Amino acid sequence: MKMLLLLVALLSAALPASAAPPTCYSRVLSLSKEITQSFKELQTSKTVDSCVGTLPRLYLDIHNYCVLAKLRDFVAYPGCDRVLEVNELKEKARSLYTILISYCRRDLVFLTDDCNALEIPVSPPIEHSITES
Repeated sequence: MKMLLLLVALLSAALPASAAPPTCYSRVLSLSKEITQSFKELQTSKTVDSCVGTLPRLYLDIHNYCVLAKLRDFVAYPGCDRVLEVNELKEKARSLYTILISYCRRDLVFLTDDCNALEIPVSPPIEHSITES
């Protein structure tokens, strides 16, 4: 009986720990990754309008101060307003911009202000397995 009570106590203590709300940083990071991925999918999709090719690049690094200008420019871009996927992407970008400048304004630290880094994203390093060496 003591073992059962101990198990119940441990499980009930573990539940609240996993139900913690996301931090500003985690929310901004996940939303920026989601937007970047959606933009890549939109660019490679063959079923969308040809105007998608004229959209400004949308690689987001929330550690770069220039991401604010990048989001602002993307949302204000006048082309492709007739394409539903672009409008949805602009709405997500607008939400991220709002979160960055208002809700998370004091919580985030920008590590760089290199605007060129947002134009030509750096590819993640390729991981080699130990057996290849």
